[in-house]
Amino acid sequence: MLNETMYGYGAESSKIREIFSYANERKALIGEDKVFDFSLGNPSVPAPPAVRASIERSLALPPEQLHGYTPAPGLPEARQAVADSLNRRFGCAYSAADVFMTVGAAASVSCALHAVVSPGEEVVVIAPYFPEYRVWIETAGASVVEVLADQETFQIDPAAVEAALTEKTAAVIIDSPNNPTGAVYTRSNLEALAAVLERENARREEALGHAQPIVLISDEPYREITYGAEVPWVPALYEHTVVCYSYSKSLSLPGERVGWVLVPQVSEGARRVMAAVAGAARALGFVCAPALFQRVVVDCVDEPSDVAAYARNRDVLTQALASYGYTYVEPDGAFYLWVRALEDDAEAFCERARAYELLPVPSDSFGVRGWVRIGYCVAYEVIERSLPAWKKLARDYGALPA
Repeated sequence: MLNETMYGYGAESSKIREIFSYANERKALIGEDKVFDFSLGNPSVPAPPAVRASIERSLALPPEQLHGYTPAPGLPEARQAVADSLNRRFGCAYSAADVFMTVGAAASVSCALHAVVSPGEEVVVIAPYFPEYRVWIETAGASVVEVLADQETFQIDPAAVEAALTEKTAAVIIDSPNNPTGAVYTRSNLEALAAVLERENARREEALGHAQPIVLISDEPYREITYGAEVPWVPALYEHTVVCYSYSKSLSLPGERVGWVLVPQVSEGARRVMAAVAGAARALGFVCAPALFQRVVVDCVDEPSDVAAYARNRDVLTQALASYGYTYVEPDGAFYLWVRALEDDAEAFCERARAYELLPVPSDSFGVRGWVRIGYCVAYEVIERSLPAWKKLARDYGALPA
């Protein structure tokens, strides 16, 4: 019989993907230069030259090494390269045993969730949040508990998180730099969150004598894309942290699907979590990340991201939108601009924007109303060409005098 849950996920596609598909249709119909697609986090910045050099070196390998299966957790040298990089950057002492290579960010978060969450439990997400979190949490048999971020700063509201915790809470997911707002959670904000989770863990321990601590899943695909803000290393602040990462953004490799899960092996409980991550990868069919791009990770693990291109886009876009009467959250990281819609209904605003071929993403699927996400990882020329359309839309709403 048909799995109706899976049918539902497929029949009602992601709003982001839906807009991306519409953009492609419009480009084919009226020309690529006339459509302003801000839907997908698809980097326009090319991968660093070191990526190509790594691929060319790998092409000389025997076929079974170039295209063959790797060990399920990944190539030992790739896992060690990730551990060594983290040790250099954050003063840690990780080993290859702490790292599980994955098929991109979706696999990283899915495996982490399936590892630490059981059916009937709850996972706290900070709204606004990446919409696919809901799909992955529900597929793990758990329930989503939305907690609003501070609506001025879009930092985590620790008191609101504390109020949302229940006996069923198994995990909390955070995402910094944040998709969709561009906020970077400060050290003091994360310390306050860690204190909340530690209090709850202590309460459970006192009440039950042997309670599984709440796991903090730190989803970090945008860690390298910041504009001067510190991105604290979360495991240093909260012991029960699992870090999920992807090279889709940092190396501009979204279509190659390679990332990792880090579970610091600090206790017997952590070793069980890593075994559960491996089991989740097996159950979900995510074992053996692409061999060629695991080798790219070995060679390019410390390659810097070209943040300057995103910074230029951000500056031009924010300055123009501010002058047209739009309000937004100043992004400290990632490559998204979180803009207040010019009416309460973000879906209606986006429909009106389509008349000008502007394609942002409405905020409803991110768990809040009244905002839109503009992905400014597009080519600079797209930003430039879109500005008259943003201006006309603002005039249409009366936000800017005619």
